[in-house]
Amino acid sequence: MKNLIFKTGKLFLAMLLGVFTLFLNACKDDFPQNVPSDKFTDLKEIKIVNAGANGNTVVQGVIDEDKKTISFPRIDPATDFTKVKFEATLASGATLDKEVYSFPFNEGESEKTIVLKVVNNPRFKEYFTTIRLLIPVFGADVSKRVIYDYTNNELGNPIYESFVSALTRGSGFDGEHVLVVTRHGAGSHLLKVSDLKNNTIKKIPLNLTGVTQGTFIVNVGNIVNGHTYIANLSGNTAASPLKIYHWTDPTQEPEIIANINVSTIIGAGVRHGDNFSITLDEAGNGYIFLGDNAGTKVLRLTVTNYKTIGSPLVITSAVNVGSWSSYNRVGNTDNYLFTGHDAPIMVVSGTGSVAHTLSRTAIPIRSSDARVVNFNGERYLLTTTAARTGSEATVLALYDITKGGNIVDALTAFEQGERKPLFEHSFLGPVNTSPSTQTGWHVVKDSEGKDQTLVLYSGASDAGFVIIDLPKKTLED
Repeated sequence: MKNLIFKTGKLFLAMLLGVFTLFLNACKDDFPQNVPSDKFTDLKEIKIVNAGANGNTVVQGVIDEDKKTISFPRIDPATDFTKVKFEATLASGATLDKEVYSFPFNEGESEKTIVLKVVNNPRFKEYFTTIRLLIPVFGADVSKRVIYDYTNNELGNPIYESFVSALTRGSGFDGEHVLVVTRHGAGSHLLKVSDLKNNTIKKIPLNLTGVTQGTFIVNVGNIVNGHTYIANLSGNTAASPLKIYHWTDPTQEPEIIANINVSTIIGAGVRHGDNFSITLDEAGNGYIFLGDNAGTKVLRLTVTNYKTIGSPLVITSAVNVGSWSSYNRVGNTDNYLFTGHDAPIMVVSGTGSVAHTLSRTAIPIRSSDARVVNFNGERYLLTTTAARTGSEATVLALYDITKGGNIVDALTAFEQGERKPLFEHSFLGPVNTSPSTQTGWHVVKDSEGKDQTLVLYSGASDAGFVIIDLPKKTLED
């Protein structure tokens, strides 16, 4: 019986082995077989032989066999890119699939990639071949930004100590210093930008001798060409006048350059000092703009030689811009960007005439303290949003508005485009019922006086402040 079982088992195993062998043979028949051939498609060397305006410049290519790519140093844009000729060292019998190639550049493009094929019938090999133009580059390289963060954002330093409990509603920036206007126990002070970039805090206290009166005795301010300004929050009465203080030396008592009972100015609002926009030329001449808390009046003050204040003018807005408005000059023109947390950006004159209004949906409506930034041949729009509700955040944004001969043309072209920011940086809120928000910028020049680094600044109540360095774009091979 055992012998029968043993023989039956051997028979079963033999049958199973036979079936498995048949299966392997069947599968083997399904696989393609390698066919020996001497038709090689090796690409050993390649160069363009007709580059340049005269078509007689030779440019050597770089072959990456693993990635199947060919690249070249940047090429003179005067080259005839519709008839590019290559000279290649190939395996015996192999040829390029064409005698001439076309690289169809569109307006605004700086590089183009086509497929180049090495043929040795029946075999062929393809390479992605890229040509880049040797053209000037403009603007800032946002991909190489360096961020010095003192906001709620966890990626940087802790939020700056005084930006809590709505105690710091004003700040300023001139490239050398940050101004902190605060009712915090630290007192209003300056910070050197060079210290902040080394994660070092060294407060330079402002001498506040004689700084008195107002709903808040200090509330907002800014720095211009080394001149520091702070304004109080005024109730627009004789007991709560609008006062503006001026320093050139923080250790000295400030000069009171404005002490105005705003109730005597016909048409003015009932509370000024929630915001502060100042634009001065190198001689210290220009304007200070202070919007009222109701969001419909702007008080313009003329500034002469940095510290002579006069000629108050009331500008009435047809749009309620909210309590925290801004009125920032565009370059050396009579155009200004006028906006607030509850209004779109408007292009206005120094007396309030509206030339253009951006759509409310072009950028976030909470975008505030809008400024036009010019750097290395490009033009940008800088804003920071206010976290007014739980669905919003405090976010710095930079937009490219280079196209257009003037600011109206630029904003029109921008609105017709994608309207996406070049980059954003979040302060991570929080929701704020008094979201005073500031922006600023500065250009660092090289030894030849050319734009080298764009420095951006923004600060916001209860959110902190940030400084961002953007180097100029450079050509890279």
